Amino acid sequence: MFSKACEYSIKAAIYLGTRADDSKRARLPEIARAIKGPEAFTAKLLQQLVKKKILWSVKGPHGGFELAKGADEITLYEIVEAIDGDALFNNCALGFKLCSETHPCPVHFKFKAIRDHLTGVLHTTTLKEAAGSVHEGQSYLSGLT
Repeated sequence: MFSKACEYSIKAAIYLGTRADDSKRARLPEIARAIKGPEAFTAKLLQQLVKKKILWSVKGPHGGFELAKGADEITLYEIVEAIDGDALFNNCALGFKLCSETHPCPVHFKFKAIRDHLTGVLHTTTLKEAAGSVHEGQSYLSGLT
């Protein structure tokens, strides 16, 4: 559903959200390990999130990455939009250029309902909520492998 870049970005942001109460920055190698992502790719994604003002980056011996605002103020929608844009929320499921309410593709109305629900979930799920479930052991940032 999401691109690999978006998946890693969401995981990295959630990881940083688990550390938000500690007010500690996390360095790139630590974040990459936590999300089981390639370090160079993770660095590129983190910089995109910095550019979109979702994260801050501080250089130096006490540097690293941290959330640019409270974990309760950042939604998963913001991260998806920052990395993948809004195509998931607006484009035709079958890739047609001309697909609309008046000129629908064969799955337009079914997909629209799913897309609208997903958009709502992403808009209403904050990093604080997602990070809280990880912190409490109710969910995980990496698979079992």
